[in-house]
Amino acid sequence: MKTILAPIDFSPASNAVVAQATALAKTIQARLVLLSVVQPPIISSDYGPLVENIAEIIAAAERSAAERLEKIRTQVAGDVLAIETELAGGPPVQAIVDAAARFSADFIVMGSHGHNALYDLVIGSTTHGVLKRAKCPVLIIPAI
Repeated sequence: MKTILAPIDFSPASNAVVAQATALAKTIQARLVLLSVVQPPIISSDYGPLVENIAEIIAAAERSAAERLEKIRTQVAGDVLAIETELAGGPPVQAIVDAAARFSADFIVMGSHGHNALYDLVIGSTTHGVLKRAKCPVLIIPAI
């Protein structure tokens, strides 16, 4: 059975990613894997006192992501042959590429937020990073 990996971040673009990934999975009778990556917060010296609460912050983010993934899984479960959810932590590009390998993904369907070139240069683009490192085709759903 083919597998489609759909990394989502619960932004407005995620709705289009889920819709397109679901449609593709239905068309080719593939398993759909919804992935959410929880990144640890970036702590600067100005926020040093928050370091003690970082485990709580990450745990809360993971619980929220798991609940949201389950809600989406329930909504689209009847439209696809098989669906799974996966929660990962760490840098998004690495987590997505690792999940694609672990699930033997045939396709990655992901969104593009449409940031400008300066943002991509300074912050980086998850989509661009996945495109450069993925071993399977990547379908990019543009920002609306």
